[in-house]
Amino acid sequence: MNMATIENNLFDIGYMDTLASGTTDLHQLDPRAKLITTLIFVSMVVSLGKYEISMMIPFIIYPLAMILLGELPFNYLLKKIVLVAPFAILIGIFNPLMDREILVRIGSLGISGGWISFFSIMIRFGLTVSAALILISLTGFNTVCIALEKLGVPEPFVIQLLFLYRYLFVLIDETSRMVRARSLRSFGSGGMYFKIFVSLVGQLLLRTLDRAQRIHLAMCCRGFDGHIRINRPMKFGFNEIWFTLAWSLLFVLFRSYNIPLKIGELIARYF
Repeated sequence: MNMATIENNLFDIGYMDTLASGTTDLHQLDPRAKLITTLIFVSMVVSLGKYEISMMIPFIIYPLAMILLGELPFNYLLKKIVLVAPFAILIGIFNPLMDREILVRIGSLGISGGWISFFSIMIRFGLTVSAALILISLTGFNTVCIALEKLGVPEPFVIQLLFLYRYLFVLIDETSRMVRARSLRSFGSGGMYFKIFVSLVGQLLLRTLDRAQRIHLAMCCRGFDGHIRINRPMKFGFNEIWFTLAWSLLFVLFRSYNIPLKIGELIARYF
């Protein structure tokens, strides 16, 4: 993946802040309700055993419902999940080699525990990452940070998280300008040798420090006092309580009972 591709994909992430300005009922909910619901969803999915794939299936209802009711672009979110999927693949790709005990047989085909745990990791990854992307798309990253602060997360951590997200774009912009300048001066020829790479990293560090000082001075001149603010007031009312409680109870139900197994038993019993 070249620098231009990385730059385009990263800046495309900012489109989620544009999606957060929607007018659906989900967009209008207090961000704390959506944040708490997402955290409960993630904790329930992560707590499932490595072989409990069937119990993960009902959890798909939540991201699908949020995408439909929030009028979010499914293809855009899917591309973002696929973009980071290689990290999840690297985590679980060796499971089939370490766990070869056959747990499931489909006819003459035996499926080992390693493959089941690998698919479990991938499903868990897809559910949790999609929930996080949907949260940002419905709320906006700045508002999510405000919700974290309102829920008791220390303000210095929230400020650093906000700056990490916001100025990651600045860092990539500086990097792309340096790589583009080198490419123009070398007429696009020559590889990225270690000596050149180290030189570029050193120059990037110096330029980043200088850019950080200018940004800090600009923020101080504009009255930044270490606090982040939003124009829309937060109000945790009946709609927020109902949204959080209903989804949380549904997640607990999915976590406590193997719904697909129960449905299969009922079908086998009566049909």
